[in-house]
Amino acid sequence: MSKPHSSDSNLLAQPLRLPHGGVLRNRLAKASMSETLGTYDNHATPQLVALYRRWAASGIGLLLTGNVMIDRRALGEPGNVVIEDEADLPILRQWARAATDQGAALWVQLNHPGKQSPKGLNASNLAPSAVPFREDIQTFFETPREATTAEIQDIIHCFGRSAAICKQAGFSGVQIHGAHGYLVSQFLSPHHNQRSDEWGGSPENRRRFVMAVYAEIRRQVGAEFPIGIKLNSADFQRGGFTEEESMATIKALADAGIELIEISGGTYEAPAMSGAFQPAQKATTVAREAYFLEFAEKVRAAVQVPLMVTGGFRTAAGMNAALRSGALDIVGLARLLAIDPDAPAALLQGRDSPQHVRPITTGIKPVDRMGLMEVLWYTRQLKRIAEGGNPRANESGLAAFLKSLVSTQWGTYQTRRLRA
Repeated sequence: MSKPHSSDSNLLAQPLRLPHGGVLRNRLAKASMSETLGTYDNHATPQLVALYRRWAASGIGLLLTGNVMIDRRALGEPGNVVIEDEADLPILRQWARAATDQGAALWVQLNHPGKQSPKGLNASNLAPSAVPFREDIQTFFETPREATTAEIQDIIHCFGRSAAICKQAGFSGVQIHGAHGYLVSQFLSPHHNQRSDEWGGSPENRRRFVMAVYAEIRRQVGAEFPIGIKLNSADFQRGGFTEEESMATIKALADAGIELIEISGGTYEAPAMSGAFQPAQKATTVAREAYFLEFAEKVRAAVQVPLMVTGGFRTAAGMNAALRSGALDIVGLARLLAIDPDAPAALLQGRDSPQHVRPITTGIKPVDRMGLMEVLWYTRQLKRIAEGGNPRANESGLAAFLKSLVSTQWGTYQTRRLRA
């Protein structure tokens, strides 16, 4: 257990003013995790309200939802919430107030999965190009079809529409999911995007989609509503999105007025965001805890937009050291808050959580290579918290996988049945 920091030295407790004037009460953020707590026909639920009320009560400054989809035809998982019209405004308002009434900001992460959706969930999956997944995981994901220009324009409009409804419901902001191999990330990657029209063929054209999504959201929500993005530092795939292209994208978004950039990395084919699949790192890098801190330092030298780094943080001392370096403005936590939802209360007093994030494996090599349990195992813990219980930090990875597999298959069947 670390020694408590004084309030003066604990930078985590300091507020942060965003470029358009909003204020976060401290520098701790709950990064996005997939909850899959929506109904099988994709509506928000009281369980989400309860989960975010619990996190907000911890004193955390910013909460980011997990994987809210912009189109019911394009789901990433069974149980995704979809925001595409005003039908769910009453429950969405409850969800927003669960955090904002307690002083926390709550931003909705808006996403389109593109090709990264389990087989059988959607009628079909589209992507920038019809590029198949790696052979050993094609059991889980089908080869997508190439999106038409009209479909691309429709998706861009859907992002804006969803953001406008989030604003109407009382959420504090939105985040574009531009990382981890989902559609925005696919457009940015030369591996996934092999188009030769205006949406591909050069780094500038591959950026066109994310810039259009940001512009459409800004058009529909106005000048003052916060918009952020989660972006890969790199894909860690041969022929994929590089740090140089990421930096160019960040500069373009900063010039366009984005309010917050969260730095992450990897895809489900190369899941660097989980930590277990990081490239070899120097001992000094490991000691600094955060996976993407070196890249954040390069970004900070280039832009002044607020930066959030998620992944790898373990201690209050490590988080404070990162903030003190000036490389980032917000510390993002995800998996720790699934096993200790009250961790921010300790960290804001300079104390460490008694829980420690550990690698979750099943012993099944293709599953472990994808880092699937870094989603599925933690999703099970979120459900326990949402139902008023406590997480099970020692739950077996294999047992969780088998139960999640059955649940996913049942959810896929129910989702398709409800759409029929």
